[in-house]
Amino acid sequence: MSLAWEGAQQAEYLLIQLALPGRPEVNAGVLLLDPARDALYVKLRQDWDRIAAPEDAEVLALLESDLEEKAKQMGARALLEWLEDTLSNAVRVTPREPVAVPAGAFLRTLQNLYRRHVEGRKLEVVEMPASVRHVRLYSLRAAAGPFGEDMEVRLEGWVEAPEELRETQRVFLARVVGRSMEPLIPDGSLCLFRENVVGSRGGKVLLVQERGASESGGRFTVKRYESVKRPVGPDSWRHERIRLIPLNPAYPVLELEPSEFEDRYRVVGEFVRVLPE
Repeated sequence: MSLAWEGAQQAEYLLIQLALPGRPEVNAGVLLLDPARDALYVKLRQDWDRIAAPEDAEVLALLESDLEEKAKQMGARALLEWLEDTLSNAVRVTPREPVAVPAGAFLRTLQNLYRRHVEGRKLEVVEMPASVRHVRLYSLRAAAGPFGEDMEVRLEGWVEAPEELRETQRVFLARVVGRSMEPLIPDGSLCLFRENVVGSRGGKVLLVQERGASESGGRFTVKRYESVKRPVGPDSWRHERIRLIPLNPAYPVLELEPSEFEDRYRVVGEFVRVLPE
């Protein structure tokens, strides 16, 4: 099974920021790079007259179409590199961030990024599911690093499911904090997990719980699971070591004894993908 959502593609995005003299800095738009096609998706603000002087607003109103045209002429990667090298004063770009884009969902991902970073909309959570098209959101914060702090986990509410998600009963949402699973899982990402991991765990990215004082409490981490096995007969083997491996090489591998893993730890779910907000 793929570590990311079936058909998902790793992409990059950055923000256009406006820093006009005498005015507060604002996020003005989102640029989303499709690296497979070297294509650029652009969404900028349209209310320039609210955040810029009339003479500046007139120029800024042409920026979105200008960027789209330059991306076609230069190529998306070349344009982003040019922007990163040249923009620094009134119009700036932020460092690139990774994002997982479901198959065929670049425009929706662009819209979600715009809502989050430019409009400042927060994730809409409802108390009860409005339909079967909602997914459970839990309060746990899984560490992309060593295990996080001990916490009691509760159901925070329900979030509308992505359109392409076929079933919602065995999946749930939780935050992942830290950088050890980058670039697959950026720090602070809202992630979709599948319950009841079946078959071999080897190579899968798993949400693992170190049990706490209460049944639902504990410490959580997200890592790629690997087991070191030793044969003990013609058709049998046993675990010698369990390894929880980060994707970021700057972070250490967590090594656990098999007996310790079974006694103290529990696999809660398998990572599906990052959910754009």
